[in-house]
Amino acid sequence: MPEFPVSRRSLLTALGGAAAAVTAGGAGLALRGEDMPETGRVLATSDAVRRTEQARRSRGSGRAVRSALTAEQADVDLGGYVARTWAYNGRVPGPAIRCSAGDQLEIDVANRLPEPTTVHWHGLRLRNDMDGVPNLTQAPIRAGDSMRYSFVAPDPGTYWLHPHVGLQRERGLYAPLIVDDPQEPGDYDVEFIVVLDDWIDGVTATPDDVLRALRAGGMQARYRTPVRVGRIADASASWQYHVPAALADPPPGIAPVSAASRLASHVEFPFYVLNGRLPTAPHVFRAKPGQRARIRLINAAGATVFRLALGDHRLVVTHTDGFPVEPVEVDTLQIASGERYDVVVTLGEGVFPLVAVAEGKGAQALGVIRTAAGPIPPPTAAPAGLSGRLLALTDLRATPAARIGDQPPDVSHTVYLTGDMTTFEWRINAETFNHRRPFDGITPMPLHDGERVRLVLVNQTPMYHPMHLHGHTFTVRAPADNPGRGGPRKDTVLVGPGERFSVDFTADNPGQWLIHCHNAYHMATGMAGMLSYLRRDR
Repeated sequence: MPEFPVSRRSLLTALGGAAAAVTAGGAGLALRGEDMPETGRVLATSDAVRRTEQARRSRGSGRAVRSALTAEQADVDLGGYVARTWAYNGRVPGPAIRCSAGDQLEIDVANRLPEPTTVHWHGLRLRNDMDGVPNLTQAPIRAGDSMRYSFVAPDPGTYWLHPHVGLQRERGLYAPLIVDDPQEPGDYDVEFIVVLDDWIDGVTATPDDVLRALRAGGMQARYRTPVRVGRIADASASWQYHVPAALADPPPGIAPVSAASRLASHVEFPFYVLNGRLPTAPHVFRAKPGQRARIRLINAAGATVFRLALGDHRLVVTHTDGFPVEPVEVDTLQIASGERYDVVVTLGEGVFPLVAVAEGKGAQALGVIRTAAGPIPPPTAAPAGLSGRLLALTDLRATPAARIGDQPPDVSHTVYLTGDMTTFEWRINAETFNHRRPFDGITPMPLHDGERVRLVLVNQTPMYHPMHLHGHTFTVRAPADNPGRGGPRKDTVLVGPGERFSVDFTADNPGQWLIHCHNAYHMATGMAGMLSYLRRDR
């Protein structure tokens, strides 16, 4: 795949003097002092960030919610297979943190890992110095140290948390973060939190082993798990575990995946888990017949797009990435890494498989919703809904309360998603993000407080890229060349091969913010860009 043929110099010229001022002389200084006088950047340590947080607090509830997380090595039982991995408080997923919109979160994070870590509060429009991006918004938490994260959670919805260091998220360091709406009518009887993941750590390799294999793979870069279908020995025990057979062909009733879906990831994982459980020992949700269930879906996977359906039920989609949408009834939906969906179903009587097919990989994760007696569905259960009506992004419209206006943009930036398949390096605008020195080698996209900003996301690669914006939520407008009526309000959007989206947001959260691909292996090789707030005198 050829590189996008734009040099850093030409991008600087195109973006003008403001962008040139942003890139000059600021490399590696993100955590020193206040604003950078020579660049005009509004840094995470700036007064503007503190003032914005004070305003949130003044509108908040005044209530403090406290919690504690310990990032540590742990032996985690995935349901018959014990994996040596990293986890929060020894659990996968980690313990859910819950508060109400406007609450002040006070979360103490202890690092018992052998390397530095951070926590990113995925989807929250929080203060920049609590965003958890190492060397940009905070110094990493060193091994043996701890840090208190303190911020107001302004918006209700389904969120989650994970590190932003290397491939740590791929080991099992993630947990749900639920922000309740005190004004919500609560027209459901039970609630289920579903966290999906692809899993390799402690089974056949570490995520870092996978990345090394991908980088050595050249044009055909792909990691195929060496696990064979059958029985394998666990190094830490004397017993054997039966690995579920991969679904070599789609089960009956599932439409064959497209060629694009098969390019959803370079990695074939040995396991796909739902709430940390294998399909052979699934997590069971319990309710009563006739109850309305709100199901909060979170894709924590490193490199997998899941297609989800519930046996004998249709799904009413009510929220995406935390924000409400006009309800849409579908049979199945796709959820990419970093995305969240809330759905409501009225439960029948029986035992129903909640299936999440790993697109293009011939395997799946499984949960079970039980409202009556009956056997557990098999690991290869295939609800008919998987071949029914698939949710499209264009089906979704933000509710009036969630809309953020339809005014034309004051500034627009094109975000070209590019890659070098010969070296497995993934980039934005042909530039590679340096995680240790975030201002080196990239051209930040300048903006000012109060501006209406449009990002045009252009995928020039043959791969899926779930693009995630920190610190803001945007309105999705598709297609990019004819925006038309506004779509849903989100922070993560899946951009397929050759696709082009425009997204609009209001610059109302000062600081330095990442936009990046949420595929862990793409992000790790540099597929990130930066939105850089400038002082008004620049």
